[in-house]
Amino acid sequence: MNTERLVDLWRRLLADPRKSWVLFEHGTCVVLTAPDGDLAEQATEILKEFGPVRAGSPAGDFGVIDVKDADGGWVITGHHQDVLTYVAPDEPSGRDNFAVGMRGRTKRHRDGTELHIVHVEDRRTPAGPA
Repeated sequence: MNTERLVDLWRRLLADPRKSWVLFEHGTCVVLTAPDGDLAEQATEILKEFGPVRAGSPAGDFGVIDVKDADGGWVITGHHQDVLTYVAPDEPSGRDNFAVGMRGRTKRHRDGTELHIVHVEDRRTPAGPA
């Protein structure tokens, strides 16, 4: 899936106009509920800690959310509630939750180790005049 489609998809999925977010190359989105300073840096620190998979720990866990309204794909959750990974319908080897979740977990791991940002959505309201 190309970057423009992923950005459009995450804009639809994250409808709250106050939530800033950062998108990584393989489809992982870090939602910044308390954005502060450089959003890319903040998201990178979160994903560096909560992206890589460590088997036998909470970092290996995942949940699967079916997002029928968004191209029929899935959002994969992990051990940080604000780190989400999109899996398109044509990506997993099967359509069961295990196959979909494993695909998303693999993508999150790649994003958490490669840390390549493709989009920053800054939804902070500009400061008014002092």
